[in-house]
Parts: sequence; C-alpha cells; structure tokens
Amino acid sequence: MRYKLGLTGLLLTMLVACGGTNNTRSQAEAISQRQATVQGSAVITGAGVDQARQEAINDAIANASLQLKRSGSESLLASDIKVVDEWQEGNTYHVQVLAVLAQQHACHSPYRKTIVATAFPVMNADQVNGNESQDLFSGIPREIGNRLMESGDFIARNLTSTSLYQNRPDLAPEIMLNGIIVNSAILDVARRQNAQLVLAGVIRDFKVESTQYVRGSGVLAELKSVMRDYIARRSIGIDVFVYDGFTGALLFQHRYTDSILGDVSLPSGYTVGSERFDSTSAGHKITQIIAMASDDIKDLFGCYPFAARVSRVENNRIYIAAGAQDKIKVGDRFKVYSVDTYASSVGMGFTDPVGIMVLTDVGPSMAAGNLEGGGQYQVRPGDWVRSVEMP
Repeated sequence: MRYKLGLTGLLLTMLVACGGTNNTRSQAEAISQRQATVQGSAVITGAGVDQARQEAINDAIANASLQLKRSGSESLLASDIKVVDEWQEGNTYHVQVLAVLAQQHACHSPYRKTIVATAFPVMNADQVNGNESQDLFSGIPREIGNRLMESGDFIARNLTSTSLYQNRPDLAPEIMLNGIIVNSAILDVARRQNAQLVLAGVIRDFKVESTQYVRGSGVLAELKSVMRDYIARRSIGIDVFVYDGFTGALLFQHRYTDSILGDVSLPSGYTVGSERFDSTSAGHKITQIIAMASDDIKDLFGCYPFAARVSRVENNRIYIAAGAQDKIKVGDRFKVYSVDTYASSVGMGFTDPVGIMVLTDVGPSMAAGNLEGGGQYQVRPGDWVRSVEMP
C-alpha cells in the first residue's frame, strides 16, 4: 500500500512538473508573439533629418504591425515602440525598434482632442410620439460628449442643433445632398468649431411592439389581456459615427442594440442624463449605450494623433487654434501640413508635411511658433498641424 501511495505521489509530482514545463513554454510562446525587432527607413528630403527619422519610425511601426498581426496579436500601439538603434547612411535614415505589445489595450495621448457633437435624428419619426421625451436627438450626443470631457482626454463642443443626416438619415453614415454623396458638411462643421473630430449618429430603431398573444382561459387569461395594453417590448438601435474633421474620413462606426420588456415609455420632459431619465427602463438602457459608446470612442482615439488648425501667419510666425486647454506646452513639436484646396475626395485633404513647427508661446486657447530651419515653406491660415510622436 505504501508502495502504491509513493508511486502515486511520484506520478503526481511528475505531472505537476510537466505541467509547469508546459506553462513555461506557453508563457515563452505568448511573449514571443507579443514582441518583434524590426527596421524602418526613410529618405532624407528638404524637410530635414527629424522628419526623415519620424518617417523611418512610422515605417518600422508598420513593419512591426504586420509581423505581429501574423501571430494573432492585438493591434500595435505607439506606446509599445522603443527605438534601440538609429543611423544615417547616405541620404537615407534608418532605425531599429523593439515592439512589445502592452497588456492594456488603451493608450493615453498627452493632448486633449476637440470633438464636436451633432444631433442624432430618428430614422422613423413615428417611433417617438409627441407624449415622449424629445431630448433623445440632442441628448444622446450631448451626453457622449460630456462623458468624453470627464475622461480628461477630450474637449467636447455641443452643436446638437445641427444634423448631418437631416435629409436621409436612413443612408447614414453617407451624407446626401440633392442625391449626391458629400462630405463638405463634415469639414464645414469641424472648421467652424475648430474641432478635430465630428460626432454624429442615427437612432436607427426605437419601435414599440405590444405583447399580442394571450394563452389559456379564465381569470389569468383575462388579466393578461388587460395587461398587454401596458406591457410592451421596445427595441433600441443607435448608430454612432466619428469623422475626421480635416479630411471627412469615417474613423469610427458602431451600432449599439438592446431591447426592453415592460414599461417602455419615456415621459415628456425627461432629459437624457438626468436621474428621472435613468430611472425609466428605456432611459436606463440608453444610458448604458451612451456609456459603451463613450468608452469605445475614448479607447480608440486615445491613440489617435492630435491635430489643430493654423489660424493665422504673421512674419513667418505660425499661430494655431489650440493652447493650454488642449494640454500643449512650450517646446512641443508638430508636423505642419499644407491643405490641398484641389483635393475633393475623402482622405486627400492634405499634402505631405512641409516641416516641423516648434511652439514658443502658449496661451489658453492659442499657441504660436516657428518652423525649424526658417520659413522657407509657405504656411497659410487653414493649414493644420499634427502631433509628432517620438518614441
């Protein structure tokens, strides 16, 4: 018996040891799938060595993303990149980077991005009757903006009196004007509000369906027959979109759906975000959707580069429509882009960067600086700047 017990203990020990070996191997494999060493390169142009260095880093990031994607890893974040070596060979700049995917999926930008919220029209107007709250159309985007503001990573501006899809909300995210798809409305809203991002959406579904079927007989069946006039099912479907304010490109699109069974009413006068609104079944579901949309937008655009418009240029001194409120500070460096006024297609509203701007003065909502190497490039009001990431 003692022999059998000893043998059993030995077998258990061996199994645990083997399991530990497998765990170690699995951990090593997991680590190898989360890291890569790659190189990137870029030609040195008139924009200078710093510009070539950043382009080489971007090239390395792209190479690392492809390599890690093949092993099923998550998307690469800028915070996961570390430059370990760099050199210049002729007119080409080279970098070698180590890419290690962080455990967390979110990253935080040092700057606050401005997002302007527009109205969420309802696709079927008859699904919200006159006795219900009329605050959904402006309240949903307003509360998404408020939550983004509370995160500390965004400046939210309220333009919920304006809808991008007033004519054909059923075709959103496409914007139709006289039967033609246009993106000028996005660019116009972003320009007037000095916003980098434009929030829009559509209440795709808010239909009420009464419980129609009554089974059985007797008192219980009669009670069900009476209650079906007060108990209903309501489906909720809200599309949320975020556009780039400089190109009109659609950067975020998601449909949030849910349903309610019971009292589905939203009394008139209840405003989105209030305790009374959240106390109703429908209001509570909408509040949950607002929270999910806000978190998704925050997580995605936390890694998105900061951008701002050039407001004026005087004596080669560049002024941008961003300041301390955006968390920028003296010494920060930005790529300067010249707007291509002849580019009409989505994603082609800018040219290659013309240089690097260094901030010398920062006010509450405006900052000023100069191009590195002098003002040999012409910068005009309406051009824009973008943050320079230096891992």
